[in-house]
Amino acid sequence: MSIAIDLALIVVSIALLWKGSDVLVESAGKIAASLGISDLVIGLTVVAIGTSAPEFAVTINAVLDGKSDISVANVVGSNIFNLGFILGGTAWIHAVSTNAKLVYRDGFFLIFSTLLLSYFLFNDSTPGQLSLDRWEGFVLLGLLVSYLSFLFIKKEPLEEDAISHEKVSWIDVVLLLLGIGAVVGGGDLLVEHASSVARTFGVSEWVIGVTIVAAGTSAPELATSMTAAMKNKHGMAVGNLIGSDLFNLLGVLGLAGVLKESLIVSPAAESSMIMLVIMVIVVVAFMRTGWRVSRVEGAFLVLVNLVRWVFDFSSKS
Repeated sequence: MSIAIDLALIVVSIALLWKGSDVLVESAGKIAASLGISDLVIGLTVVAIGTSAPEFAVTINAVLDGKSDISVANVVGSNIFNLGFILGGTAWIHAVSTNAKLVYRDGFFLIFSTLLLSYFLFNDSTPGQLSLDRWEGFVLLGLLVSYLSFLFIKKEPLEEDAISHEKVSWIDVVLLLLGIGAVVGGGDLLVEHASSVARTFGVSEWVIGVTIVAAGTSAPELATSMTAAMKNKHGMAVGNLIGSDLFNLLGVLGLAGVLKESLIVSPAAESSMIMLVIMVIVVVAFMRTGWRVSRVEGAFLVLVNLVRWVFDFSSKS
């Protein structure tokens, strides 16, 4: 298959992921609201799950296809992209306000989850090898269930994260299924043709996964957070990204780990994981200083991510 066709299908796959997730978030939000679930829980669960659907589809498809590097690289790259390019870019355009709940509960839990995943990957008994064992995948999933249970039990309102409470009809259920289908189909296309492009240009699957695929699957987070910030819904803008990162780490990689006895990952993942840990800590610190992410801080996050992309592509390994 020619490189032109591969690139065209990558564009098609990203379009499917973006539009499918948009429909998925909107319909799932209406259905959840109709069941009497609070706006806070909807924002941190339904919206976060919906915008993480592309990462889920791409990662699980990659695992089943035996492409472990793309599976893990997609999640690691997406989380870095979310905190750097999306949160940084959003704050660069318009300073983003935060609050104690986002920092001390969700932000600190994100730091803990990132450190735990790093430990799981690096504690392999084989020198120079990174892996995620099945029992570690179950631990990650267990943490996600605990986090969700806590949110549903507490159910604190978050007024600015207003989600439509319109009456639900059968059309919303159909749209939900269509959104899921578009996301899964787009994810499968993206994994297949991004891998083909990587081989053509001599770039490793890890580099493609942690950059191009990660950017493509982060499209829903980009659209959601930019829109929320422009409407001064800062809690939604930041909460969506933190929630999505948590679902990526605990849910997506947790399930990926469960599907394989041992998910072997390229040593190239080491520098990206260290980068992710640093990014998470820096972002939470920025969220705490002045209870906002300023335009200067946003520009810094974008610049750091640009440098990382240049480094990833120049290494090609």
